[in-house]
Amino acid sequence: MGGIKLDRRDGVLTITLSRPERLNAVDGALTEEMLDVLNELARDPDTQVVVLTGEGRGFCSGMDIQGGDPGQESSEGRVQRLYRGIARGGEVTARLREIPQPVIAALHGPVAGMGVSWALACDMRVADPTTRFVVPFVNLGLSAGDCGLSWLLPRLVGPARAAEIFYRAQRLDVSRAEALGLVTEVSAEGADLEAAHALADELLAKSPYGLRRTKELLNTALDAPGLRAQLQAETAVQTLAFFTEDLPEGMTATMEKRPPKFKNR
Repeated sequence: MGGIKLDRRDGVLTITLSRPERLNAVDGALTEEMLDVLNELARDPDTQVVVLTGEGRGFCSGMDIQGGDPGQESSEGRVQRLYRGIARGGEVTARLREIPQPVIAALHGPVAGMGVSWALACDMRVADPTTRFVVPFVNLGLSAGDCGLSWLLPRLVGPARAAEIFYRAQRLDVSRAEALGLVTEVSAEGADLEAAHALADELLAKSPYGLRRTKELLNTALDAPGLRAQLQAETAVQTLAFFTEDLPEGMTATMEKRPPKFKNR
């Protein structure tokens, strides 16, 4: 793979956006590689946690506009190529939310444009002090509705804060991002990936069923029409938990005051 690098260890898959000479700007090839990996993860029972990061000085500088239209090798017209490229970038956002594994973003340097959408689609974000979120769309003549960003950001910071960030095309340093709740943890400079792996190791000790179903419920809660619909989803998931091997091991380990030994560990 040319646009991303993969590293698998002990139930953790690290995906590294790997176009450092372009600050990991997203082109059509990188998008398709991401989708291939995410589609595989949807049916992967062995990978329990995913870490997403960028190689070099930044996480992701957004769509590679200077490198040409995404999918420019196709015979489609320019409008169709752009539509397809943006839509496929949005599909990555959706798949990051939909795969059953929790996804931790390890952030540093610029997180811009489509890169913001992908970072916010992750379940948790670890950032080092160099991290800055860049949302420049309205300054460029674009809308901030980019690859799911107008859906994600209001749910994370509230609609009023999202409007301010979008309308004023604000840059958020790591302190502001942490204050808004966009960042789970701030690492030492250059240590974001190490901190993300430490967090991944912590999650690996949890119940595999519990982690996956909790992510599922968090996602359904974002679109649930009301409390009763979410209660129905929770009841189904919780009832099934009583028939897994995770529950008796978790209960026994708690009573014996030892760490649980779930089967995939």
